[in-house]
Amino acid sequence: MKKIKGLIVIACIYILGITLAVFVFMYVPYDTMFLKVLIANSVATFFIFIMSTVFKNSTIYDPYWSVAPMVMVIPFIQTLSSASVLLLGVLYFWALRLTWNWIKTFKDLHTQDWRYNHFKNKSKKLWPIVNFFGIHYMPTMVVYLAMIPAFMVLTGAYQASFLTVFAFFITITAVLIQAVADRQMHQHLNQQNKTVLDSGLWACSRHPNYFGEIIFWFGIFLMMLSVNPAFIAGIGALVNLLMFIGISIPLMERRQLQRRPEYQTYQNNTPMLLLVPPSLQRKEDLNY
Repeated sequence: MKKIKGLIVIACIYILGITLAVFVFMYVPYDTMFLKVLIANSVATFFIFIMSTVFKNSTIYDPYWSVAPMVMVIPFIQTLSSASVLLLGVLYFWALRLTWNWIKTFKDLHTQDWRYNHFKNKSKKLWPIVNFFGIHYMPTMVVYLAMIPAFMVLTGAYQASFLTVFAFFITITAVLIQAVADRQMHQHLNQQNKTVLDSGLWACSRHPNYFGEIIFWFGIFLMMLSVNPAFIAGIGALVNLLMFIGISIPLMERRQLQRRPEYQTYQNNTPMLLLVPPSLQRKEDLNY
């Protein structure tokens, strides 16, 4: 019941946040669609930050990563061309799967993600600033930048080419990699197994779920390149990659080493990110 009540509260928060964002989008005095969506997105993020502060749980923001893109694309849909249909199909597939995965792992409104507790304890009096800019607004900006290629595909009546279809299958594969990796981890944890998961996809990579997420956004960028060669739009996928490599992965690995000494052996024998079958792994260098 705690979980259900928590999900209902968070659903209400997101409905209010989206409603506020729509209102801002409609009345903000700018004509540029990209800027209007950015402002509305920022306002919604600030609202959710206020709510996470009220409930003293920044985990409330977690589903924003996958929920916001489903809303942000709507103003950009000009026509349902073949390229747009492929992009929307894979984007909603990714977003709904990731949101469902969050719902499965959500516990209740009183349980905050260990990463946020870590940052809260470390930042102390600066926690409100770190909470807003580091935990809420930075991911919002990363996903906005990563979504720019999707916006550019949707604003034109582009027809899918062979490269578009190829990029579509890359993104589908990336989502499936995430889904399989998450399922394997859930099964491992549900068995009350406190050992390091080193089988399945987790034998090929220490972070196969992150690998899938990174490849997904580069796939979205490739879909855009197939119809509009604006290479600068790839900055979002690159920033997303740097966020995982520079922040998420090091933080996760430090925690694993502290909790499970055997993780060092796993770390020494398994690639950090790329999916490489054990038989093909180069043991002299696994930081790839």
